[in-house]
Amino acid sequence: MVKQAHKLLEKGLSTGISRDEAKDVLLWPQGDILSLVSSAAHLKRAIWGDVFSFCSIINAKSGFCDAGCIFCAQAHPEKTGAPVHSLVPTEKILAGARHAQSLGASRYSIVTSGRRPTDKEIESIIRTVKSIRQERDIQVDVSLGTLTTHHLKALKETGVSGIHHNLETSKRFYPRITKKIQWENKRTFLLEAKEMGFYVCSGALFGVGESDLDRIDLAFTLKEMGVASVPLNFLIPISGTPLEGKKTLNAIHCLRIIALYRFVMPQVEIRICGGREANLRDLQALAALMANGFMVGGYLTKGGRDPSLDKQLIKEDLGLTLV
Repeated sequence: MVKQAHKLLEKGLSTGISRDEAKDVLLWPQGDILSLVSSAAHLKRAIWGDVFSFCSIINAKSGFCDAGCIFCAQAHPEKTGAPVHSLVPTEKILAGARHAQSLGASRYSIVTSGRRPTDKEIESIIRTVKSIRQERDIQVDVSLGTLTTHHLKALKETGVSGIHHNLETSKRFYPRITKKIQWENKRTFLLEAKEMGFYVCSGALFGVGESDLDRIDLAFTLKEMGVASVPLNFLIPISGTPLEGKKTLNAIHCLRIIALYRFVMPQVEIRICGGREANLRDLQALAALMANGFMVGGYLTKGGRDPSLDKQLIKEDLGLTLV
């Protein structure tokens, strides 16, 4: 397998791997996983160097969503106990930016539940972004659903750097997650944001019942779209959701998936986000070697691990430079 892993590295340094090679990555023998991780880590280092970054988010509006996604605590707050609150005031979001920067985050995202904010909420978010940019030297992103062109332009003029919106899975599998939102509409929105010059961040959630083919299809879709950043999330089965008790991934599965996305998109930032602690467990260091960054400071409705442990892992244990 060492020769095969080296071939993947060579393909990654040139054109990226093919779909057939992607299948091989997801079937990589567990007993030889280190050869796969090593090649993916060499690829990341050859293109990106020994740097790593943190991003952080704030759940600025929670629980108000009728999309009914099967994995989401906020889609079923009456059963999951997820927080339900309207858009929080500017000062709270600004405090979140200060905290994110204290954790070492270079990007901070304002996240709201629902399909898109109202005009009034957008006006409030714009004022908030202006306050953050006046006070903090941190990239400000937003994750606000599928925004209108008018709202995108207003946010761009305010200085918002990035637009985040996950495709989650392949077009084929997406109706199993929800039938209330069209996958193609999400893709069209992301392409519009990219055309307007935003740093576009779109990724996946794994472990919801998708197949290896779905994982491969999404990787090549994101490559073709030319997104700047791909966050990889791994399911945390939340009590009260339709996926309560579902557990299909282990740490080796997760390493294969991270390697797949690294080899398919060597020039794209790969970020490891939700569910990394529960799914990768003691193998987070191996994952970090293949990736560009971690989300730190917790997720929308779940806490993460102590960010000081992430700093120690990246700077002291792996010898990477946090940027």
